[in-house]
Amino acid sequence: MLNRVWLVMMVGSIAVALLQVALGESSQVINAMGAALFAGADLAVDIALGLIGVLCLWQGIFAIAERAGMVDALARFMAPLFRVLMPAIPKGDPAIGSVTLNLAANALGLDNAATPLGIKAMQDLQRHNPKPDTASDAQILFLVLNTSSVTLIPVTVFLYRAQQGALAPADVFVPILLTTSASTLAGLLMVCAVQRINIFQRSALLYLGVAIAALLALVGYLGQLGADAMSQQSTVLANVVLLGFIALVLTLASKRGVAVYDSFVEGAKQGFETAVRLIPFLLAMLVALALLRASGILGALMDAIRWVVIKTGGSTEFIEALPVAFAKPFSGSASRALMIDTMNAHGADSFVGRLASIMQGSTETTFYVLAVYFGAVGIRKTRYALSCGLFADAVGIATAIAVAYWFYG
Repeated sequence: MLNRVWLVMMVGSIAVALLQVALGESSQVINAMGAALFAGADLAVDIALGLIGVLCLWQGIFAIAERAGMVDALARFMAPLFRVLMPAIPKGDPAIGSVTLNLAANALGLDNAATPLGIKAMQDLQRHNPKPDTASDAQILFLVLNTSSVTLIPVTVFLYRAQQGALAPADVFVPILLTTSASTLAGLLMVCAVQRINIFQRSALLYLGVAIAALLALVGYLGQLGADAMSQQSTVLANVVLLGFIALVLTLASKRGVAVYDSFVEGAKQGFETAVRLIPFLLAMLVALALLRASGILGALMDAIRWVVIKTGGSTEFIEALPVAFAKPFSGSASRALMIDTMNAHGADSFVGRLASIMQGSTETTFYVLAVYFGAVGIRKTRYALSCGLFADAVGIATAIAVAYWFYG
């Protein structure tokens, strides 16, 4: 699947650019394509180098947690749920603890922790993969849950809205929560349908019910706060969880006689090796994405959607925010820049500005996550992972538009 998608992105972008030149529309597109080619290659190395520090840090902390028995304990606690969702993973296996830690980091918006924890989880799942170059069912489920990305506290979106002059920067909190929950549920149900997993078993429903109840309680609490208080408490909560987790790991490890410094160094070495292995996978994906944007294909797609909506008599107001939605599966930095540009052009408190914020906070960068997580373990045959991830993205986009009209239309 990924081989075909990458080929279409590369060849299709070049073909569209050459067609524009042949028709005499513009020769600048060729110059833009050439610049994008090298910019994408440079970006791949920059990202990999930027990941080295954070990967070393969290792989080191995780190595201490493993030797202290914390990951095993977490795996035993979550075993009933993951026996349903990942039946191929043995009961109490450390991979379950790794998966849980990553999903928790994502939910709390701890991006710097989520990526290295996700890579560690994928490496642990790889130990139970009978075909090392092909994604297993468990790995696909884990990746789709990451691409849909339930984020309880999208602090960065609040901060950008504040910078753009929003009167209540956190007023998109509930819409983002509704949208990201919908995309995650859609991705989970799609994978369960493909893998024929019966998610409606009592053990799974119990865990999901508790998670939904906690989610509603958090919404109720934060919804009573003002925008400034919500942003402040969200930031504090995320950092308390982050630093508290590190302190807990080090304290328990020390009490259990773990050589914490030696364990940290050994784990950090693995983080460095992982970052280096990521470069070829990131290079392939980011170059293709850069050409896709420079060729004008995304702009043409927007024009086509606008034409269809006008012909059907629908409102076209949402279309101005679609560049954020289209860019998000490919590049987090690109979608973030487009969100800021949209708020700058239309106003942070406009319908389009709020919709762009909701889209930015509701899903993950599917192609980037796929390249990083699968690339870290050398998986080349992704099976249906990409299609399920993009399905979750599509549901997230549709829900974001519907929720925006509901709240602000």
